[in-house]
Amino acid sequence: MDYAVQLIRKFGTKEERLMANPIIQVKDLHVEFMSDGQVIPAVDGVNFQVSEGETLGLVGESGCGKSTTALAIMRILPRYIAQITKGEILFGGTSLSTLSEPEMQKIRGNTISMIFQDPMTSLNPVYSIGKQLREGLQLHINCSHAEADKQILKMLNLVHIPRAKSILKNYPHELSGGMQQRIMIAMALLCNPQLLIADEPTTALDVTVQEQILDLLQIIQEKKRMGVILITHDLGVVAQMCQRVCVMYAGQIVETADIDSILDHPLHPYTQWLIAAIPENNTGKRLHCIRGNVPLPGTITSGCRFADRCPVCMDICHTKTVPVLSVQNRQVRCLKYIREDESI
Repeated sequence: MDYAVQLIRKFGTKEERLMANPIIQVKDLHVEFMSDGQVIPAVDGVNFQVSEGETLGLVGESGCGKSTTALAIMRILPRYIAQITKGEILFGGTSLSTLSEPEMQKIRGNTISMIFQDPMTSLNPVYSIGKQLREGLQLHINCSHAEADKQILKMLNLVHIPRAKSILKNYPHELSGGMQQRIMIAMALLCNPQLLIADEPTTALDVTVQEQILDLLQIIQEKKRMGVILITHDLGVVAQMCQRVCVMYAGQIVETADIDSILDHPLHPYTQWLIAAIPENNTGKRLHCIRGNVPLPGTITSGCRFADRCPVCMDICHTKTVPVLSVQNRQVRCLKYIREDESI
């Protein structure tokens, strides 16, 4: 018997070994918002996990619930108007929902860190760059001012910030959007987190710098065995960075699979349309577009949430609850994959 086959039988495939030791597990997560006295579901029954050294892509159109899921993990949902109503988030076996705010503060920015989508609203405008970086580092690591600055300068150099020492004295408004984004990336990586949530981390960067930052994240991840949740609209970035992908639509995950399966043979109609809309796949041809818009949260109470936009919609899709099905070694939420012997 081939030696590689023996190893797989004994220890499992690489994917199976990764899945067996997750850093974080999100189980049946529900998040609701309050607006004008109404309860509006924003995230509905989301399940996924991320393992050491793995990058999980979270993709979908704006308004699908990707960023809300990330804020729920960090426990920084808007106070008084949003809350986790059901589900569990386990980090290293500990339920984050049971921790007090002081306990959560020891984790947030330390073992779990996040790169936010908009650096211009994430950095404090009245504090210098150096003070903000130093504050986060000294909060979690007992070190002197000089030691903190040494680590900060090293990280700023890693994210390709010129004149790093002088920039510590600058304020956010004195830097470009791209420079601010690199400051946010450096801040997120300073404490060597076990899990990094990157919400559109290269939005404000030009193509050349974007490539440098993505390469840097991969190098740091491989060195530190860091888990990453990458939220993005760019399927090219997903193809470069991710091992597995969760496709979100209207607050639900509609398909989860490894990156090769998603790109080569997407199953859910929404995933198929996302792949078809990639310009590189349609050189010289008219680009595909997905008609309509993501439904407003709470407006669809029965049936498939993609039904009104789906090119293969059946009558049953408007009325029946769509279960998560195991099809071809992946999870997909679509009624066309129900077997004749299954009931719904």
